[in-house]
Parts: sequence; structure tokens; C-alpha cells
Amino acid sequence: MKSYDQYKRFIRLLAAVSILALEISMYSWAWIYYLSHEAGSPFFKKGDWLMIAVYGILLLFFSKMYGGLRIGYLEKGNVMYSQILSVTFVNTITYLQIALLAKRFLSLNSFLLLYVCDIVAICIWTLLANYMFQKLFPPRRMLLIYGNRPSLTLMDKMSVRKDRYEICEVIHIDIGFDELQKKIVQYEGVIICDVPSPVRNTILKYCYSKSIRVYLTPKISDILTRSAEEINLFDTPLLLIRNGTMNIEQCFLKRLMDIILSMLALAVTAPIMLITAIAIKYCDNGPVIYKQKRLTANGKKFDIYKFRSMYIDAEKDGVARLAQEGDCRITPVGAFIRKVRIDELPQLINILKGDMSIVGPRPERPEIALRYKDEMPEFDYRLKMKAGLTGYAQIYGKYNTTPYDKLKLDLNYIQNYSLMLDVKLIILTVKILFMKESTEGIAKEQSTAKLIRSNEKAHEKVEG
Repeated sequence: MKSYDQYKRFIRLLAAVSILALEISMYSWAWIYYLSHEAGSPFFKKGDWLMIAVYGILLLFFSKMYGGLRIGYLEKGNVMYSQILSVTFVNTITYLQIALLAKRFLSLNSFLLLYVCDIVAICIWTLLANYMFQKLFPPRRMLLIYGNRPSLTLMDKMSVRKDRYEICEVIHIDIGFDELQKKIVQYEGVIICDVPSPVRNTILKYCYSKSIRVYLTPKISDILTRSAEEINLFDTPLLLIRNGTMNIEQCFLKRLMDIILSMLALAVTAPIMLITAIAIKYCDNGPVIYKQKRLTANGKKFDIYKFRSMYIDAEKDGVARLAQEGDCRITPVGAFIRKVRIDELPQLINILKGDMSIVGPRPERPEIALRYKDEMPEFDYRLKMKAGLTGYAQIYGKYNTTPYDKLKLDLNYIQNYSLMLDVKLIILTVKILFMKESTEGIAKEQSTAKLIRSNEKAHEKVEG
């Protein structure tokens, strides 16, 4: 079968341009023939083009931010959801924009019609574009090479995307490099999972020489190196790896943003919080707010505030445990508020107090963090920054993501921190609010997330 891999980016670009052009065209028609008259001011050609351009820029921004144009990369349901979420925001902003021009609230009928047309177009486009990608770019045949622990967890995750990856064979590094070479050239890609760096580097260089793409699970040292700054003062390249602390300007701006956003959020969500408090009280007549010790920057302990989502004395046996799938300790009201993250809203008070930030690593319980540290001392690296209401690991991971993977995700944030990254993560938080997998609990037989990291620490010690 002919390979179209070299055209993949171009075809994805054409697919993105087609849906954006269709959505902008529908808005253009609605604006020129109806909405501009409702705005109440005469618009000439330049004014019309300006309004259409603003709509297009907003649509492009949200579509790129939420991944609504990443056809063939994200799962089709995710692409569809992201695009619908994008037009929801853009149409809402546009309605308010036109209402300001008209100095009155307009009838919603035309916007609802436009919204319905957008959704229909998005669904048809996603299905057609995804079908085209599957035909042109069949799943890549992969070889998985693993080290001292089985790679079933990674296999399970990748097998969910059978449209992209087909793991045809799994082999251990003990078969020797000569045999590995013979196997590697038979496949289109190689996955390297939990392999010591000396062996991994040899495999990586061999694959590079044969133009075979490589997927690998990064170690902590890899993440630190990726965030390094190049120094070209000498004819020998140097990399500067910083210590993960913010400078004084970043600290000031981050704290200022925390105060402003938390105050605005408290004002906006006050009615929701009041209704939630009444519902919790009505459910079992217990306390509304639940306080629990958590860890923040530099290992400092603080009382986190949450709406109570479990029955009273949910941990009367004294064992600290995370919520499980189908946990019987969760109240009916609690199940709903956990699903849509309303139980987290009282943490806005923690942010105002300075215990937490809007964005940062998830605040872990001291008892559970201690268990993680027994196997993984590096887990404390997350405490280089204040705990956050949302964060990198909360967005790109799940509730039951392994502690080692959470650490790597949080280190990505800490080492690459910028105010714009905070803004991006805040916007992306809206997307995950209604994604079920992001709140998926741990298995029933567990009290903490699985510590899937066997022998990794030993590898890193051997590697220096």
C-alpha cells in the first residue's frame, strides 16, 4: 500500500481549514443577513470583515487550544467534543459582543440556529475526516522493547488507540542487541519502556540511523534535560538545568493572578456554592465543608476546604485512601459534585489565603505522600511549587494516574513554568470538567494509586 506519511501534516491542515472555513462561512451569512441589522449600527464592508475576522480568530484560538483540529491525533470523540466546546465559547463571546454593540440582549433564536448548524457540521466533518485518516494512515506496526518490569500498563493505554498503534511484538532487552537489531528493522516504530539509559541510548541511535521512529517513556532526568537552557559561550555546547524555582517577577505575577481570579471565581460561583451547600445539608444533615490536611510548597501542611462528598466517618478505620470506582462512601449528592468538580470550589478560599495557587501540583495527603516516598523519594520534587486547584497532571493525567507519572507531569510544569502556561492550563481545565476518564477512581482493592515504578529507581542509580 502506498505510504502517505509525508503528506500527513498537509492533509491535517486541509481538514482543519475546511471545518474552520465552513464555520466562519455560516457565521458570515448569519452576520451579513441578520445579526448586523440586529446590532443596530450600519456596517460597511470593512466593518463586516472585521466582525468576521474576530470570529475567525476566536474560533482558531479555541480550536487549537482544545485540540479540535487534531484530527487523526486525538480520538474522534475527543476531537468532536473539543470542536463543539470551541464553538460554544466563540458563539457565547460573539453574542455578548453583538449585545454590547446593540446595547441590548438579542433574541437567542438566530444564535441557537447557528449553534445547531455548527454542531451538525462538526459531527459530519469529524466522522468523514477521521474515516479518511484511517484509510490513508493505517495504524503503525510497532515493536515494544521493555526492561526489568512488564509493560502491560503502557500496552493497555496504547491499545485504546488501535487506530494509531498496533503493537505486534513485545520483547525483553535480555535477548541481546544483535537480536534487537534484527527485530527493529521489521517494524515501522519502536516503543522503549523502562530500559536502562546505556541500553536505551544504543537502541535510540540505531533506530535513528535506520530512520525508524521511536517512542519512549521519559525518566525524571530526561524531563530535567528537556527544560535545560542552551549556553553557547564556548565551542563546547553546555546545558543549564535550573532548580525549578520561580524568579521574583514570576512569583509576584502568579500571586496577583491567583488573587484576582479567585475573587472573580468566588463572585461568579457563589450561587452554585449556595445551592450545593443546601443539597449536602439536605442529603444527610451533616457538615457542608470538609477539612483535610494536605501538602503544599516546601512540605508545608494546610487545611484544604472541600464540599463534603462522602458520608460522615468515611475513614473511621483510620486508613487514608483515595476514592475508588463505585465507592460506597460517596453520597448521592457527592457523586454529582465530584463528577463536575463542584466539590473543589471552596479551595478558592485556600487560594486567597495563600495556601494554594490556581495552577500547581495536586495537593497530596501527608499519609499517602509518605507511602509514595517510601518507594519514590523524588515524589517531594512536586513540592517546589504551591499546590494547585488545577494543574498539568490534573489535565493530562487522571485521578488514578500512577504517582510516578504524576511526578513526571508535574515536573514538566515546574521546569517549564511561565504565566502563559498557567493561562493555557486554566483554559484547558474547562475541557476536562466533563470528561469521565479524568475523574476515574482507583481499583477497589487499592487505597492509593498504583506505584508502577519497579526497579526504575535502581536503574537511575546505576546510570548515575
